[in-house]
Amino acid sequence: MSATPPDGTAPLAIRVRGLANSFGDQVVHENLDLDVRRGEIVGVVGGSGTGKSVLMRAILNLRRPQAGDIQVLGVDALSEDREARLAVERNTGVLYQNGALFSSLTVEENVAVPLKEHYPELPPDLVHDLAVLKIRLSGLPDNAAMKFPAQLSGGMRKRAGIARALALDPALLFLDEPTAGLDPIGAAAFDQLIRGLQQTLGLTVFLITHDLDTLYTICDRVAVLADRRVLINAPLEEVAKFDHPWVQEYFHGPRGRAARQATGKG
Repeated sequence: MSATPPDGTAPLAIRVRGLANSFGDQVVHENLDLDVRRGEIVGVVGGSGTGKSVLMRAILNLRRPQAGDIQVLGVDALSEDREARLAVERNTGVLYQNGALFSSLTVEENVAVPLKEHYPELPPDLVHDLAVLKIRLSGLPDNAAMKFPAQLSGGMRKRAGIARALALDPALLFLDEPTAGLDPIGAAAFDQLIRGLQQTLGLTVFLITHDLDTLYTICDRVAVLADRRVLINAPLEEVAKFDHPWVQEYFHGPRGRAARQATGKG
C-alpha cells in the first residue's frame, strides 16, 4: 500500500512551468505545469500521443522544449552551464523501457558505467563494491553481476536497469513503463521493490505507467496528461472523480474496477 505522501509544504523536487513541446506542426504540450514534491511517487498517465516520455526527456534535458521553465532540485534543468547540468545528471537515475542496458557489457559493467563517467578517479575495487551493492539493492542475486543482458529474464533486466539507475545514489528516480511486459506476479514484485527503495533511500519517483495496479498500489499522486497539459495532479481518489472523458473511461472501465478491487480501494 502507498505510504502517506508528503504534505503540501514539502519542497519541490521538480517544478515545470509553461512547458511547450512540438514536432513540426504537431503540438504535444502547450503551457504545461507540473509539481513533484520531494519524497513522493508520482504516476504519470495519459493516452497515446500525450507526450509522457517527451515530458520526461524534457525534464532530463534530453530534448529542448520550445518554451518553458524546468527546475530540478532547485537547479535550472535547461541551463547551458556545465556545473548545473552535472548537478542534475548526478542526482537523477533513469530506468528506460526494457532496461536499455548495453548488450556487450555484463550487469556489473552496466552498473559501473555512470560511476566511471562521473567519478573516473574512483579505484576499480571501489567501483566493483558499489556496483555489487546496487545489484543487491535491486533484488538480483550476486551471480547476476557477471551475466550479460541476453542471459537475463525480462524482469531481471529491469532490475539490472534499476541497479544502474541507482549507481550515483540519486535523489530522483525516473521510471518509464517499469512493469510493461511483466506477468502480474512479476509486476507486483517490481512495484514493491520500487516502494521499498523509495522508502529506504528517501527517493522521489517520477513514474510513467499504464498499469492501474501500480497506480493504486504505490503512487502517492497521479498526474494526468491530456489536451496538451496536465489536467490534474492529485491523490488517485481525487483524480478518479475528475470530470474528463479519458479519465472516466480509464479509471472506471473494467480494468480500473478490477484494480480497485484487487487493492481494496473499490
